[in-house]
Amino acid sequence: MSFWERWFRRGNWERELGDELRFHVEQQTAVNVAAGMPREEARRQAVLQFGGAESVKEDCREQRSGFRLETLWSDMRYGVRMMARSPGFTIVAILTLALGIGANTAIFSVVNGVLLNPLPFPQPEQLVTLSESKPNFATGSISYPNFRDWQKCNHTFSSMAVARMYSFSMTGNGDAELLTAEFVSSDFFPLLGVNPVAGRTFAPGEDRVGAAPVAMISAGFWRRKFGASPGIVGKAITLDGKDYTIVGVLPASFDLLVRSFRTSDIYVPIGQWTNPLLMQRGAGLGIHGIGRLKPGVTIEQARADMAEVSLNLSAAYPDSDKGIGAAIFPLKQDMLGEVRPFLLLLLGAVCFVLLIACVNVANLLLARSTSRAHEFAIRAALGAGKGRLIRQLLTESILLGIAGGGLGLLLAAWGTRAALQKLPVTLPRAAGVGLDARVLLFTTAISLVAAIFFGLAPALKIPKPAIHETLQESGRGGSGTRHRTQSVFVVIEMALALVLLIGAGLMFRTVVRLWSVDPGFHPENVVTFGISLPPSLLNATPDTIRVAFRDLHDEIASTPGVQALSLSWAALPMADDDEQLFWFDGQPKPQAQNEMKWAVKYVVEPDYLKVMKIPLKRGRFFTPQDDEHAPIAAVVDDVFARTYFGSEDPIGKRINLENIVDAAEIVGVVGHVNQWGLASDAQYPLRTELYLPCMQMPDAFVSRMPSGSGVVLRSSGSAPGLFDAIRFRSRQMSSQQVISDAHTMDEIISNSISDRQFSMVLLGTFAALALLLSSIGIYGVISYLIGERRHEIGIRMALGAQRKDILALVLGEGVRLALLGAAIGIAAGLGLTRLMANLLYEVSATDPLTFVAVPIVLLGVAMLACYIPARRAMQVDPMTALRYE
Repeated sequence: MSFWERWFRRGNWERELGDELRFHVEQQTAVNVAAGMPREEARRQAVLQFGGAESVKEDCREQRSGFRLETLWSDMRYGVRMMARSPGFTIVAILTLALGIGANTAIFSVVNGVLLNPLPFPQPEQLVTLSESKPNFATGSISYPNFRDWQKCNHTFSSMAVARMYSFSMTGNGDAELLTAEFVSSDFFPLLGVNPVAGRTFAPGEDRVGAAPVAMISAGFWRRKFGASPGIVGKAITLDGKDYTIVGVLPASFDLLVRSFRTSDIYVPIGQWTNPLLMQRGAGLGIHGIGRLKPGVTIEQARADMAEVSLNLSAAYPDSDKGIGAAIFPLKQDMLGEVRPFLLLLLGAVCFVLLIACVNVANLLLARSTSRAHEFAIRAALGAGKGRLIRQLLTESILLGIAGGGLGLLLAAWGTRAALQKLPVTLPRAAGVGLDARVLLFTTAISLVAAIFFGLAPALKIPKPAIHETLQESGRGGSGTRHRTQSVFVVIEMALALVLLIGAGLMFRTVVRLWSVDPGFHPENVVTFGISLPPSLLNATPDTIRVAFRDLHDEIASTPGVQALSLSWAALPMADDDEQLFWFDGQPKPQAQNEMKWAVKYVVEPDYLKVMKIPLKRGRFFTPQDDEHAPIAAVVDDVFARTYFGSEDPIGKRINLENIVDAAEIVGVVGHVNQWGLASDAQYPLRTELYLPCMQMPDAFVSRMPSGSGVVLRSSGSAPGLFDAIRFRSRQMSSQQVISDAHTMDEIISNSISDRQFSMVLLGTFAALALLLSSIGIYGVISYLIGERRHEIGIRMALGAQRKDILALVLGEGVRLALLGAAIGIAAGLGLTRLMANLLYEVSATDPLTFVAVPIVLLGVAMLACYIPARRAMQVDPMTALRYE
């Protein structure tokens, strides 16, 4: 038996209800008896009709004793009962809030993991990245001799270190495997404050040329290859045919994804790199640095200090260091790159979804407050003030917010996992994304704030109860005020939804524009992978290596499904880059390297154009006769030809290439390739491209290729089946030959615009959710309006109004709200979309097409949402409506 039934049977209501309320109870009891109900049941129903007994009792108790904690507990219990009495309303409200809160929590978890969490290193604010600033590159690679001079001559850094990406072929531990690696200086791990979980880091001096070969391994590689054996320290591992002693294992938490750094399987002292150019001043070779500032030193002070060091080096080594400076940026800034505005944009968008959800629930509560007018009137008659009623409604709102937040947290856990799978491949610190204590606190906070937000408006709209009129007229006295408030809420919903739709529309137009960009080649059915020759060829003669690559080419090219194939020893479009310095034959060689011209360098085979389907504009491409015994041939792109020759024919012109003895003759001109991506290629002021034949490369260049060569091919079948066949043939040639990092060119292009695609999908999802919620909101308001005006509609139809007139009346009300919301949304969109200008490509932040098409879509959906209640209004029977009233 419930409390109110026990309370009724004890007769407490006779003592606690006022005279006026007792009069109405007795009046309703008589009506119920006249309807054939037993008198005891008729009285019980009358008491129920005029309010919840528990709330009446609590109001009376609070008047006698004041507010107590027990009263709050009773408010909560009563709120739960009220929610249980309206399961449909409760479910819709909780689901609406869960969607808004869950989406916010999921995106905040990404923002928290990527932007807010500190870097996992001691005093991370002291860490900076180091690069060389050059005339052609703001952040170019560092010459190793320059780095050593930087270490000795600076006054603002406590330590500096460098790293260079590499790949090793590991043999002797099962199947041959290609491992990601980094050559690092001995200060690298101590600078970062990284302590190994086993063994030690590199000792000072172990990074010098000629030192004993040692290595450190990652925790992931340790578990995968050695089963996390504690005895791994001191064991040998064979890399590129050379034994390295493992001296330490890095912790699993170590993660460094900064421009040219990456988390790798193997770390080796940079002195083990056998590249003959390592000690040549002016050769960058992909080396980048990291530094730790001395305590109290600012970035500006460090830049001024390094500017003086660079100036002294420029004077001492004018041929190599003229115009060279030091580029210094905070490590976290360099790590995040351009991802900060991208994530903040998504967080702002998802906040709009939460606002729309809150407004929707507020509208539901306003509509529901109509049915509770009797309850409020009864409690006011007993002496409950407006503050007491507001407290009760806020308590119920907070209960809804907590329930919505709990369900939203579950949705966020699922959504975060889904987001991690779809995040752009270049997003840094993705491993740190998760539901930690800060995310849980955020969810709790927004749940409570949202509850207060959507609960406060209905609570404050409680009218001063006119008890007699309320009981006699079913509480219609405050309907006008509630209707106006609900209309305002719908306008807000429409405006917010329109801003999101405009943002999604702009991103959609951007992605469409990007996919329509001609990359300069045909990516369909083009696959690329890396291959390393057996370690036995690492010390072979250049001619032997050339023969091995020719055999490899013939073997792979004969695989069924391969239409054309080419080795690729330098740049690969949108994946890897390499530059070649040059000057024109007949001109004096520039004294400093930075005074030379440069071009993106592709070192390829004769079938490269067939593989990539790059158009030949003039002259010819390479042939098998362009081998190591023939004069060096070169092919340039049409941007190179226009930049340096204008309308003059470049065929037959000769160019001198840095680090290549003989001058090369230009034999052809091909179309330009978007090396730097579909969106960013045009941002580079110098985009000239140069092609050279693989077999004509100098012996020193060829000798480095067995450790890692690229292959591109055009296939006629599916890539997975083709890869399996190629791996089989490669293993038949040698079990120590490794194929790795296989991708299609379509994947590479997609990855180059993955951030924009991800933004489009998320903004589109948020916009669709906002459109759905706002449509539900306008549907609810129009339905409520029809319910309130049922009597009026009946009179209109009785007086001769046609159904089309009623349809126009109802649709007009909805369209009026939608138009007002659209006008506000357009004004807001004109300002807010400028924040996403950096994500757009060939689309203005105020694109007229988007700002016209999106409001039309919104108005169409709003009219559809209004049409359903409008049809119901058209079915009103005038006589039934009048008889009911």
